[in-house]
Amino acid sequence: MVDVSKWPLFSLLSSEVRATVRQACVFGTSANEAIYVTQENDVYVFGLNCSGCLGTGDSVSTIVPKKLDFLEGKKIVSLSYGSGPHVLLASEDGQLFAWGHNGYSQLGNGTTNPGFSAVAITTNLQNKKVMEVACGSHHSLALTHDGEVFAWGYNNCGQVGSGSTANQPYPRKVCSSLQGKTAVSITCGQASSMALVDNGEIYGWGYNGNGQLGTGNNGNQLSPCRLTTLQGLCIQQIVSGYGHCLALTDEGLLYAWGANTYGQLGTGNKNNHLSPVQIMADKERVVEIAACHSTHTSAAKTSSGKVYMWGQCRGQLISRPRLTHLSSMDDVFACFATPPVTWRLVSMEHDDFMTISEALREEFDCPDTADLKFSVDGKYIYVHKAVLKIRCEHFRLMFRSQWTEDQQDVIEIVQFSYPVYRSFLQFLYTDTVDLPPEDAIGLLDLATSYCENHLKRLCQQIIKRGITVENAFTLLSAAIRYDAEDLEEFCFKFCVNHMTQVTQTTTFWEVDGAMLKEFVSRASRCGAFKN
Repeated sequence: MVDVSKWPLFSLLSSEVRATVRQACVFGTSANEAIYVTQENDVYVFGLNCSGCLGTGDSVSTIVPKKLDFLEGKKIVSLSYGSGPHVLLASEDGQLFAWGHNGYSQLGNGTTNPGFSAVAITTNLQNKKVMEVACGSHHSLALTHDGEVFAWGYNNCGQVGSGSTANQPYPRKVCSSLQGKTAVSITCGQASSMALVDNGEIYGWGYNGNGQLGTGNNGNQLSPCRLTTLQGLCIQQIVSGYGHCLALTDEGLLYAWGANTYGQLGTGNKNNHLSPVQIMADKERVVEIAACHSTHTSAAKTSSGKVYMWGQCRGQLISRPRLTHLSSMDDVFACFATPPVTWRLVSMEHDDFMTISEALREEFDCPDTADLKFSVDGKYIYVHKAVLKIRCEHFRLMFRSQWTEDQQDVIEIVQFSYPVYRSFLQFLYTDTVDLPPEDAIGLLDLATSYCENHLKRLCQQIIKRGITVENAFTLLSAAIRYDAEDLEEFCFKFCVNHMTQVTQTTTFWEVDGAMLKEFVSRASRCGAFKN
């Protein structure tokens, strides 16, 4: 779940108020304005209020949240903001509302007067339900329930898609090559527009000075133009940054094009690209991407839940996708974007979707779904035969050669302790090990017995990190016993380098006499006892 307090602006609110937030949007040239929806579906705003972008009826700033009464009973399904800023909002019943900066008629109400209060935009949208909205710097897009795209506002580069560069005061249907197509998603750069249609094709129009339309040149397009360089690929998501675009295919492949001054394309350099180039080809499948027209930051999430970021990140240039410790792409924009805005209307509700790795982690030691259990030290560990067979050659051979339908689904383990064996089984579900170095010795023994080389290396790393003068000689003895040569050398050097302290511990004198003699002999050859 996203933590709204990660956005600096929300630190102005009490923890009690923050706990009521269900959806939120942070926007503005300095991320100084915010809209949020409570659990009771009430809409509040607070912040600097540039150009009346809070919709409160004036341009007075407020750090005390104000309720927007005109949205009483309305559920927000889409929200976007421009650079003025102006705000567009689509409600669940398909209504379109707009307020804020209007110097270029980007509100769509036919005037250029500031919109201090929200107005319902209906011209040319009668009998239409607006499902999604998108804002560029000073222009606007709306997607209707029947797949039509409407545009209005500033049009100096053709971003309204009307075939001219005249500003558009009301919503106007975007036609040309989009005629007869069913759009499923829309997105805006600062002065460019993109639409994704239901067959996976992308159409773009507007400013193209940095190649953000992906057409192979940098000429502006006054009408929608199909992005032919991705022909044969089915695009399922497209997002726009300030001057660049990202597109994700149905097979999890990621493409980028456009401006690259801040490394926002993720290609490893700062060269613009007029046509799409594939990035993150060496990473696992990408499932979601993020960008925002007011930033030069890019983000992606993979099938295992890993979050990557690149571009302008907290003032630094990152030219290749970098793995983060974050759990959501929303956190990337809260913690690293300049300004720290939201790239979408962020939901604070729990996401029910789980990746494969997350689902496996949840099901480990779960008696409700398990079809096998191990009995260790009188305790049960619940697992799934299929997972063990897939993950471990030892179990694959055991179930193939010994297991019959008549056998009970309980296996008793006597040669390993409960913490060790449970950690081993958990490793098969999670690829991680969480044990103190003393228990990792037992797991190292198990890994050696079961020929699990990767687990063996993990155990050695745990032991190396946890070595102390108190346990050093015990760990050295274990390394010798389990033929872990690299670990043996590490522990031996540690004992030699801390000879005085190690020889004063009780564990040093409790080990097998032959092993102690061998250590003293080896250490003497290294000159450890010269003094």
